[in-house]
Amino acid sequence: MVSRFVNFGPRARRAFSDVLGGSAASVLSITFGLSYALLIFAGPLAPYLSYGVAATFITSAVLAAVLALGSSLPFAIAGPDSSTAAITGILAASLVERMAATDPTAPLLAPTLITLGFSTIVTGIVLCGFGVTRMGRAIRYVPYPVVGGFLGATGLLIVLGAIRVITGHRLQFRTLDRFANVTTLSELCAACAMALILNLTWRRSRRSLGLPVILIGGVIAAHLAFWIFGISPEEAQASGWTFQPPPPTHFMLPWNASELRHYPWYALPDLLGNLVAVVFVTASSTLFNTTGIEVAVHREADLERELNVTGLANILAGALAGYPGCISISRSILNLGSGGTGRLSGLTAAAISALMLAVAPELLGYMPKFVLGGLLIYLGTDQLHKWIVESRKRLSKTEYVSLLAIIVIIVGWGFVPGVLIGVVIGCATFALSAARIESIKYSFDGSEYRSSLDRSRGDQEVLLAHGGKIQGLNLQSYLFFGSANRLYQHVKALLQRCPECRYLIFDFKLVTGIDSSAAYSFAQIKRSAHDLGVKLVLVHLSAAAEKVLRSSEFISSEVSVIPELDHALEWCENELITQHQGLEQEEASLRDWFAQILGDEYDADELVRRCHRIEVEAGEIIVRAGDAADSMHFILDGRVGIMVPADEARTTRVRSLGRYTTIGEMGLVSQAPRSATIQAEVASVLYVLNTHQFEAIKAAAPELSHKLLTYFVSVMAERLTFANRTIAVLRR
Repeated sequence: MVSRFVNFGPRARRAFSDVLGGSAASVLSITFGLSYALLIFAGPLAPYLSYGVAATFITSAVLAAVLALGSSLPFAIAGPDSSTAAITGILAASLVERMAATDPTAPLLAPTLITLGFSTIVTGIVLCGFGVTRMGRAIRYVPYPVVGGFLGATGLLIVLGAIRVITGHRLQFRTLDRFANVTTLSELCAACAMALILNLTWRRSRRSLGLPVILIGGVIAAHLAFWIFGISPEEAQASGWTFQPPPPTHFMLPWNASELRHYPWYALPDLLGNLVAVVFVTASSTLFNTTGIEVAVHREADLERELNVTGLANILAGALAGYPGCISISRSILNLGSGGTGRLSGLTAAAISALMLAVAPELLGYMPKFVLGGLLIYLGTDQLHKWIVESRKRLSKTEYVSLLAIIVIIVGWGFVPGVLIGVVIGCATFALSAARIESIKYSFDGSEYRSSLDRSRGDQEVLLAHGGKIQGLNLQSYLFFGSANRLYQHVKALLQRCPECRYLIFDFKLVTGIDSSAAYSFAQIKRSAHDLGVKLVLVHLSAAAEKVLRSSEFISSEVSVIPELDHALEWCENELITQHQGLEQEEASLRDWFAQILGDEYDADELVRRCHRIEVEAGEIIVRAGDAADSMHFILDGRVGIMVPADEARTTRVRSLGRYTTIGEMGLVSQAPRSATIQAEVASVLYVLNTHQFEAIKAAAPELSHKLLTYFVSVMAERLTFANRTIAVLRR
């Protein structure tokens, strides 16, 4: 029983943290959900707001539950998003306008719910298709200004929708006279003040209780002002300051034969463009929100799995007459920051959204329009600020102008023309900036491509043995999101193929420019390199490219920027040699040994230069009997054995040689075949002098060759003396 209690304790604490985090995130889901319902069910659909509230919280509950069970990010919280709600509202408004133009007396509720549900199901099917076929990554190839213009336009449409929620009128040239009265202007000013308060407070703190406290404070302040000015609740509702209390929430499934038969199928061609926009916005929001969470929490998600799970969630939500949604950055990060790390967080958020089906209508009855309208204005202006103001720092003039043009086109003519024209603009910009698409001209490593610094024999051997720890990529052409993503995939494969890599050099000498959207791929490269302990080095980085990478915070203390490739290689080589200073100490020992043998330090240095170093493991064969005697070995460390054949294919060790001994010297002189096999008994370090180098010594340094021959004779004399003593003992 004690062990069960001990095991239950941590599990209970984790569950409590998940429930707490999910509850904190649900605060945002509830608040945003009410504003989204008002955004979609506005104008002629306002009488059916209770159905909109039901659709909103059903969508929130289904999305949160399905993603909690299936997402690759267990702490993920999903629900309707501002972008998806804005484009869904445009789809519903287009349907209502088309129906009003054809038959003003036609019922609106069932066709609207059918349209919302059908668009959500289609969106879910497309998302699943993207996930199964891996086509979701194709959105990474959409030019960044197109995506920015698309999302910036949704922000502007949210603001316009908020004005309609507050005043009941669309902001158009022909309706400006309706905004000239004092009450309407006062409502708009109050909503703008609410948005300003949210911008100055909650936008900077992002605390879980901050948003509801501000909204409740706004409600209390509004009703207090009504009381001070003697305005009753009924008068406030009649003058438009507060919402008309909707009836209890109704849940309606419109999928019956009668409703489908009376559906205005003639409106579908006009709705097709907006339907495509709904799919595009939901897919892009899913991908960009997922990658945003990846960057925020330094954890890689499975994009295909996220698309499949989000697609399934939208199919289920559409079957229940809900509208599209996706994973939410703000709610997921808030959940994680509040302690929620498991799937129970999303299930908690789903349960609270389901409970709100009974409570939300009563809340709306006491809610001033400027409070939720101010929240919508804040969300829209925040989106506009991100894509119109902040993006100016990351985009070139051409990209920025194209982004503004796309926003104007989308607001004026619709999403589909805006996207199509934006893609054309983006492709033209890219065609003018990049002549070639391949981003890697060639690759190299430190063992084959080195700095111009002349180094000692020992340093060269270090670089020859360990140069693979330095990897380099020579980049070229114009780097945009697609080519940079392929560069990231290449780097991932390189680091898997060369796990010994410790320095990765990017040469930007042939790079003509960098698109701001490529910064995300470089951030992924930086994260992968950091996880593997690889140091990134950038060379030949132009001022424009450096500005783009610095604005995205890719360049930091973990990334070195060096003007020239030669200096970068020299720096990496110095770091590598410093890490292998033990080899220098080893060569110093070898030089001392040779100086003792030869009696001269100059000759010792010459002999060290003529030898090359090898390392052998225990049991490794160094030379075999019968091989050509083309070298001799100086044993600096370890032990080797001389093996001769014995009975039954066995071998017998006839002698063992330790450090500071030599082997194979007579074969080097006589060039007779090897008479025995030499095998390492332990891990050993040997320096090899081959016949070519020995002949070179005889030609270039005759005195050194005589000293070596003298040493060989003395070694053989010692071994012959030892053998004679052994024979004498055996004859006793």
